[in-house]
Amino acid sequence: MAENKNNSKSCITNIANDHLLSILLLLPVDSILSFGMTCRRFKSLVFSETLWESICRRDWDNNSVDALLSSPEMKQISWKKLYQQVSKLGSVYCHKLSAVDDGMCPRPRASHSLNFLSDCLVLFGGGCEGGRHLDDTWVAYIGNEFGRILRWQNINLGIPSGRFGQTCAVVGNALVLFGGINDHGIRQNDTWLGHIVCDETLGIRLSWSLLDVGPHVPAPRGAHAECCVGDNRMVIHGGIGLDGLRLTDLWLLDITNGARSATWHQILAHPSPPARSGHTLTYIGSSCIVLFGGRGMGYEVLNDVWLLDIGEEYPKWVQLIPEPSNAPEGVPLPRVGHSATFILGGKVLIYGGEDSSRHRKNDFWVLDISAILSVKIHSSTLYSKRLSERMWRRLKVEGHQPNCRSFHRACSDRSGRYVFISGGMVDGLIHPAESSGLRFDGELYLVELVLLL
Repeated sequence: MAENKNNSKSCITNIANDHLLSILLLLPVDSILSFGMTCRRFKSLVFSETLWESICRRDWDNNSVDALLSSPEMKQISWKKLYQQVSKLGSVYCHKLSAVDDGMCPRPRASHSLNFLSDCLVLFGGGCEGGRHLDDTWVAYIGNEFGRILRWQNINLGIPSGRFGQTCAVVGNALVLFGGINDHGIRQNDTWLGHIVCDETLGIRLSWSLLDVGPHVPAPRGAHAECCVGDNRMVIHGGIGLDGLRLTDLWLLDITNGARSATWHQILAHPSPPARSGHTLTYIGSSCIVLFGGRGMGYEVLNDVWLLDIGEEYPKWVQLIPEPSNAPEGVPLPRVGHSATFILGGKVLIYGGEDSSRHRKNDFWVLDISAILSVKIHSSTLYSKRLSERMWRRLKVEGHQPNCRSFHRACSDRSGRYVFISGGMVDGLIHPAESSGLRFDGELYLVELVLLL
C-alpha cells in the first residue's frame, strides 16, 4: 500500500523536463506560475529562460521573437521580464524622423499605403493638395542602425495608376494592392502584386505586376479595409462602392498556388458588421481578424469591435462588447480614418482618426482580446467581465507627440516593437478663402513601445 502511494506521489516528478515543458505550454500563464509554486524543482523549471522564450513564441509569433533576437539591445534579454513588460505596456515614445538633405522625399498626402517589407518602408499613392491623386512609389531602407534619418528613393511612377483609398497588405514576401479611387471619382477593383529586389549595384528596386484573378472579383471600391491572413491570403471588407454606397461584403484573395492562379472568393458570414468605410481590419494570428470603427451607412462614426475566425467551416462575426463599468481605462471614442497595427504581444495599436464633426485625434490605445481567443464562442455577441478589464488600455505618450490626424497610414517592423506613422490630414491654419483648416501632412514618425528592460 505504501509502495503504491509513493509511486503515485512521484509520478509527475519522474517526468523529464522536456516533456514537462511541452505540458506547461498547453496552459495559460497564470496556471504555469501556480504550477511553479508546488515544489523547488518545478519553480526552477517555470522560471527558466527556455520556457519563457517558448511562451513568447506561443503567445506572440515566431517572426517577432526572431526579429527581437537579431537586435543588439536584446542579446541579454530576460524573456520572463520581457513578457511581463509587454503584457503591462503603458506608454509609447514618439520620434519624429527626417530625410537626408537631398530634396528627395514623398510629398504630403493622405489615404495612401505604407508597408514594411524586406527591411524597407514602401509608400504608394494617396491624395494630395488640390484634390489630386498620386501614382508614385517610394522606398526607404530601414536597418538596425538607420539613425532615424531616411534616404527615400522614388522607384516607380504611373504603375499602378494613381489612386487614393486603396489597400495594400504584406502577404508572405510580397505586397498585394487592391482598389482605390482616382481623381474622377472612379472606383477601381484591380489587384496588383509588388516585389522588392535589393541589388548591390542597382540599389533597391520594386516591381509591380497586375494579377489576372479571373472574372469573379470584388466590386470596385475605395476606403475599404484589408489585412493578410497568414502568408498566402488576404481579406478585404466594406468600403465605398459605386454611387457612393457603403458596402458590407467580405472577400478573400488566395495566392497559395502562386500569383498565376490567384483567385478571389466571397465569404458569406452571418451575422456581419453593418456597412462602413474608413475602418480597419487587423490579423491577430491563427486565422482570426479584428474589425474596428469606421463610418456607417448613415454617416455615423463607429467604435464597435468585431472578431472573425476565417478558418472556421462556417465563419461568423462576433461583436465584442465591453462593459464600461468594468473597463478601467474606458473605451476609445468613435472614429474613422484611424490606423490599427498589429504589435508585439499579439495586440493591436489604435491611433488617431476623426469623429463625426471631423475633430481629429492623436491618442494611442491598445486593443487586447487574447483573453478570449482560446474560448469557443457560440453567440454573435460576447459580454465578458474579464474581457472588459483587459480589452482596452489608453497609452501615455512620451517624446515628440504627432499632431492630431486622420487618414494617415501606419505599419510595424518585423519585431512589432516599432510602428511607423506617415502623413494624413491634420489641423492647419484657417484662411479666409478656406472652409476648414485641413491640410495634408508629410511627416513620418517612429513610435516605440516603452519596455523597461
